[in-house]
Amino acid sequence: MTPTTKTIVLSDGREITLQTGKLAEQADGAVELRLNNTMLLATVCSAKEADEGVDFMPLTVEYKEKFSAYGRFPGGFTRREGRASDYEILTARLVDRVLRPLFPSNYHANTIVHIIMFSSDGVDAPDALAGLAASAAIAVSDVPFEEPIAEVRVARINGEFVIDPTFEQIEQADMELMVGATYDNIMMVEGEMDEVSEDDLIAALKAAHEAIKPMCLIQKEMAAELGVTKREYCHETDDEELHERVRKEIYPKCYAVAQAGKADKQWRNETFQKAFDDFMETIPEEEREEKEPMIKRYYEEVQRDAVRRCILDEHIRLDGRKTNEIRPILCEPDYLPYPHGSALFKRGETQALATVTLGTKDDEKLVDDVLRHENERFLLHYNFPAFSTGEARAPRGVSRREVGHGNLAHRALKRMIPEDNPYCIRIVSEPVAGIAMGLITDEGNVKHAVLSDILGDEDHLGDMDFKVTGTVDGITATQMDIKCDGLPYEILEQALHQAKEGRLHILNLINEAIPAPREDYKPHVPRIVTMVIDKEFIGAVIGKGGEVIQGLQEETGTTISIEEVDGKGIVEIAAANKESIEAAVARIKAITAVPEEGQVYTGKVVSILEFGAFVEFMAGRDGLLHISEISWDRLENMEASGLHEGDEVTVKLIEIDKKTGKFRLSMRALQDKPEGYDERRQGGNRGPRGNGGANGGNRGPRPNGGGNRPMGGGNNRGPRPNGPRRPRRDERRDDE
Repeated sequence: MTPTTKTIVLSDGREITLQTGKLAEQADGAVELRLNNTMLLATVCSAKEADEGVDFMPLTVEYKEKFSAYGRFPGGFTRREGRASDYEILTARLVDRVLRPLFPSNYHANTIVHIIMFSSDGVDAPDALAGLAASAAIAVSDVPFEEPIAEVRVARINGEFVIDPTFEQIEQADMELMVGATYDNIMMVEGEMDEVSEDDLIAALKAAHEAIKPMCLIQKEMAAELGVTKREYCHETDDEELHERVRKEIYPKCYAVAQAGKADKQWRNETFQKAFDDFMETIPEEEREEKEPMIKRYYEEVQRDAVRRCILDEHIRLDGRKTNEIRPILCEPDYLPYPHGSALFKRGETQALATVTLGTKDDEKLVDDVLRHENERFLLHYNFPAFSTGEARAPRGVSRREVGHGNLAHRALKRMIPEDNPYCIRIVSEPVAGIAMGLITDEGNVKHAVLSDILGDEDHLGDMDFKVTGTVDGITATQMDIKCDGLPYEILEQALHQAKEGRLHILNLINEAIPAPREDYKPHVPRIVTMVIDKEFIGAVIGKGGEVIQGLQEETGTTISIEEVDGKGIVEIAAANKESIEAAVARIKAITAVPEEGQVYTGKVVSILEFGAFVEFMAGRDGLLHISEISWDRLENMEASGLHEGDEVTVKLIEIDKKTGKFRLSMRALQDKPEGYDERRQGGNRGPRGNGGANGGNRGPRPNGGGNRPMGGGNNRGPRPNGPRRPRRDERRDDE
């Protein structure tokens, strides 16, 4: 088959191409998507028949990024791609949530949608393209599907909306959303933002939907050009007479449960179940096993209709609340005694027990995805154990649901972390609240009810699950799934403004429970201090082979890390007590301090030579204390000075050589000059030299210029009759 290609032009001139007929010809449908150097291959394979007993859509969406796409090797011992990363799971969920509602409700064949990134230069974000690629693969296949969809990322940068921004542009955005939609309806929204208004969010959704519409039309054109026809199937057996019996006998019972408005979830579940069980008793025993799946399907439909009509017609919710009423809330900070922070939050029968741990740079998470290789300082993990719902099931690792819900909470909170926060943290004490909104509509949206703080049952039976998180100043994150057609923007606006009322109500209760942060951390929380040093001192703080920084950590009992950021050294010092941190800070300040002429320092004698001593007057800095600068008295040799290696001395920095950067120190400059002192009578310590011409020696004039030691360290001699001249003072060897 000759490949078929279609092109979509984005508003900034970039082109997305869709091509089918070249790769993966054995799949039911396959499409290559290209945007500049990014290339995705999406395929769909669907079984011809449904497995026995399956009464749902068994859809699996997989998204995978190949390390070779970016010219990298995978990590790990085997050096091959392994289990899906969180990023790949989240991308797959974004696609799944848009596709799943658009398969026919009676189509139950096992279906696999596979999206693989084969090429990327790290400029364009591939997750924004995965939904379009997957939908196009289904569009060119014979797999039944109601409408093509597309997903785009919309970001607001400097007040302007940008569709499918690059990674660099995303970093500049104050809001970024992933939006999935058909030509007519928005189906899915997920994103984060810097405390924006509800009207700003609606404007972003409209901009995204306008960009999606031509993408949907292109897929229809491609399918028409290929002459695609969808397969016929029959995955459900129906009995209209039985269907009518179920509706007639069970509907009133389900309506009565909904009308009772009891908050007890267990009572509702048991009463609903009894209505089903009582009906099953009316079926002849020999027919029950065969008809039970069909009756269960009819029962769920009837239950859904009863609950929805009760809400729409009588404005009565399952637990008796008004449509905009929030369940009773309990907020108890510091619930657990030893974690760095903890809280119990309870809303109705829903509970969350959260803990906070503060760590150092060593606790950061290394993200080693194909297009991301960085450290994360803020982590948020969400767990949903079986006992949360009273189920008897064994734990099987982290589920995709847990990854997805944790990601929403992470996105809601991460922009609330102060930029100067020194900790690696999980959760944060800033008051950010979230609320899940629901929607019940009838055909044509003649009646609708926006529900605040939805129950699990209302989510399952409703038309929308809309989670909104934010502060008093605006929205920080949102996640929305819509299951109905033709939802007007006016209803979305109502849901958002009703969500704001609920969010503010929750925030007020949180502020009552914890009006301000505690005055200090718990005693066992690590203290962290961050210092900024000049780039040139990074090596001095680390030392050869890490010798200096390791010594600092051992001597002060701290953990120290250092990295270069924007031409500066960022030093992070952590310890369990303030004294250790202060000791480390003092040591590092000493290493990074700049010597100044005229300043007085306390140092240590590190070596004794014939002509003086070297003194370490600052960390890593030695200066020459010449024999003539030790005392106002004339010293014949260093033995007379009384100095020894390791002695602590107080010196004054009297000169920094502008050419070599070497330091001259003096002890005598800190001593009172003796009354009547005569330089010449002291043997010419500072007086003119007859033949040497240099000042600062300990000797008087010498007729032949020789020193008082075999190999000199000074310029205190006169001219030599033979051989090379002695080097001038500024020409001395480096170790002086």
